[in-house]
Amino acid sequence: MFTKILIANRGEIACRVIATARKMGIKTVAVYSDADKEARHVKLADEAVNIGPAPSRESYLQAEKIIAACKQTGAQAIHPGYGFLSENEAFAQRCEDEGIAFIGPKAHSIAAMGDKIASKKLANEAKVNTIPGYNDAIAGPEQAVEIAKGIGYPVMIKASAGGGGKGLRVAYNDKEAFEGFASCQNEARNSFGDDRIFIEKFVQEPRHIEIQILGDSHGNVIYLNERECSIQRRHQKVIEEAPSPFISDATRKAMGEQAVALAKAVKYQSAGTVEFVVGKDQDFYFLEMNTRLQVEHPVTECITGLDLVELMIRVAAGEKLPLTQADVKREGWAIECRINAEDPFRNFLPSTGRLVRFQPPEETMFQSDTSKKLGVRVDTGVYEGGEIPMYYDSMIAKLIVHGTDRNDAIAKMRAALNGFVIRGISSNIPFQAALLAHPKFVSGQFNTGFIAEHYGKGFAAEDVPHDDPLFLVALAAFMNRRYRARASGISGQLAGHEVKVGEQFVVVTLGAEGQNQHHEVTVSDFEDKSGSSAVTVGGRSYQISSNATLGQIRVQGACNGQGFTAQVERGAGKNPLALRIQHNGTQIEAMVLSPLGARLHQLMPYKAPPDLSRFLLSPMPGLLVDVAVQPGQKVQAGEKLAVIEAMKMENILFAAQDGVVGKIVAGKGESLAVDQVILEFQ
Repeated sequence: MFTKILIANRGEIACRVIATARKMGIKTVAVYSDADKEARHVKLADEAVNIGPAPSRESYLQAEKIIAACKQTGAQAIHPGYGFLSENEAFAQRCEDEGIAFIGPKAHSIAAMGDKIASKKLANEAKVNTIPGYNDAIAGPEQAVEIAKGIGYPVMIKASAGGGGKGLRVAYNDKEAFEGFASCQNEARNSFGDDRIFIEKFVQEPRHIEIQILGDSHGNVIYLNERECSIQRRHQKVIEEAPSPFISDATRKAMGEQAVALAKAVKYQSAGTVEFVVGKDQDFYFLEMNTRLQVEHPVTECITGLDLVELMIRVAAGEKLPLTQADVKREGWAIECRINAEDPFRNFLPSTGRLVRFQPPEETMFQSDTSKKLGVRVDTGVYEGGEIPMYYDSMIAKLIVHGTDRNDAIAKMRAALNGFVIRGISSNIPFQAALLAHPKFVSGQFNTGFIAEHYGKGFAAEDVPHDDPLFLVALAAFMNRRYRARASGISGQLAGHEVKVGEQFVVVTLGAEGQNQHHEVTVSDFEDKSGSSAVTVGGRSYQISSNATLGQIRVQGACNGQGFTAQVERGAGKNPLALRIQHNGTQIEAMVLSPLGARLHQLMPYKAPPDLSRFLLSPMPGLLVDVAVQPGQKVQAGEKLAVIEAMKMENILFAAQDGVVGKIVAGKGESLAVDQVILEFQ
């Protein structure tokens, strides 16, 4: 067994590998870019080596620097994680040539299966059913349009070396095929250094289901059941679960056996994933093989009780798999939510910056200890006070739960999301909460078009309605009563002007453009020791109890006998006097006033925000890579104005209305902050 391994990656996957290596008594070496010098994986590893500037092409994609770091530190093996060089055939071969064990498949397997065009051809030769398409590299956008017309729209345009939703577009007509080809090629060239593109038929109403396989160097290959990955936004997975609520045991077995046969055909060693697109009648087609560990591997670990990272390390060290197909378990139900640094209320634009607060829910099961089941797990590469840089992907953490069945897992996940505190940047937690509560998701009736169908026009607060909105009002009154009770006990108050707790309040929920709602609330029977109050609002009664420390964000307690977790903050919103209440994805800002204070508040004039329609503002932090207009140019609504690059993705800014460009304020190549002015209209 190895005594020291190097992790050629960053973020949560680097931390994940370190956890298992530590359990196995193996020392670890981290590599890091200038942007990651204070990163969590650097702090956790036994040693760390700087490999270059922040952009990944100058650091994490530099094979020579990683090999040099391995030799410098005496590491015997390299774990590539996922992304970066994990599916790079040349890197795997270079490791082998240098006498360094690559903790992944052999280079020939990566070459055969990691390349989407080559893998399609191999699958066809092996008589594996594949989706109709054109599997040779395409010369240009004109040829792409002709091929797309021949296959029949809609078609999927994909980069051969693509992954993670990059270098991929769906086209429904000639114009989209032409433009999609160019965009895919640019993204593929920038992200993977390989701009080959192919086209295939887009299967409508598909399920995306993948089979986890494991192979060793002794010819043994097994499959570890399936993962349901159909909840995707722009081809990026959002929620994954195991098992799938859709497929039958017979389909599971057939898919698993086909995945194993495909892996054996290329003498596959290590962990890998065979992805299938599955039709509504459970007919399935080979999609691609990911010759690496998947982001969503924890859900498989939960239901099988296996540590996939440990098995990868053992296989790379030449050991046989310690189990057969008959030994593979399937216990309970696991769900993973990807917590990303993006603002769902601003069309999921990237959100970078400092994590002012980062308090994940309490973990009850852990990455490297698969004996602890049925609970909550958090895989992350960040910490409170750390930075989310603009150079890499947007993932903050992976939140994983394991329940007795699917309904139990959904309930556990909703509670865990309620207790996940992230401040300083925006996250997609409200969107995750909305997905988990959607009736179609709860019933398991969804496909890869689910998000596009139900949230095609974006995501708004109205898309996550609370099942009991008055509970949020009651909680605001309850917490305010606790604040007042504490204030009333402060000594030295001016006689006759002491803080009085009171029982009658008006909760003013703040709406857009001054459209506020007033709720008369009674809070009584407050008992200091028990932390319990009877709250009456809108003709409903709530018995709320909580021992939450005043000032902490996460509040846990019980309401009418049912446990809850919510988040409560004072002065966190636009109004410094208001309480911000968050629960089940819904957020309100509420002022808790005396009846007199509420009447006076109604007399306050509403101050409208300034009109910013004359300006094009940067909706995110990022690099301004292009300004597509000139001063004096007439533009029409929908016309391209500028392109911003953030978190490895290009974001095009379009004109919201017709106008004439006045002044260009920001220049190409400039780093932009949120709401920074790019140009002015006349």
